[in-house]
Amino acid sequence: MRKWIVASACAAAALGACVTTPSLDGSSGAPSFGALQEMCGTASADWGADAQSVYSAFFDAYVAQRRGGLSKERFCAFQAGIAERYRAYVANPGPAARSAWANFLLDQRAQALSWRAAVDPTLRSG
Repeated sequence: MRKWIVASACAAAALGACVTTPSLDGSSGAPSFGALQEMCGTASADWGADAQSVYSAFFDAYVAQRRGGLSKERFCAFQAGIAERYRAYVANPGPAARSAWANFLLDQRAQALSWRAAVDPTLRSG
C-alpha cells in the first residue's frame, strides 16, 4: 500500500500536480535539510547520493508534524531510525546491503508521505 501511495504521488507529479519537495538548501521558505536534522538535536549527516531521497522523507514527515499529524517525538524517532539504518548500510556496503537500504528508504518515504497526506489537502485533491 505504501509503495502505491508513493507511486501515485510520483504519477501526480508527472501529470503536473504542485506537490514537490524543495531543494536541500531549503527553497521557498522551507527548512533546509540541515535545519530539519537539527530540529531533533542531531548534527547534519553526509547522506551522499541519497541526500535528496532522505530529505524528501524528512520533509514530508516535517509537514505532517507541523500540521499536527505527527508528534515531534515521532518525527525525531523517524529521523533517528533512518539514520541508524543508513549508518549500518555505510558500515557494510555491497549489493545486498544497497538493495536492503533502498527498500527500507522507499518504505520510509511512503510512510512519511502517508502522514503528510493525512494532513495536507494538496495531496488529497483530485
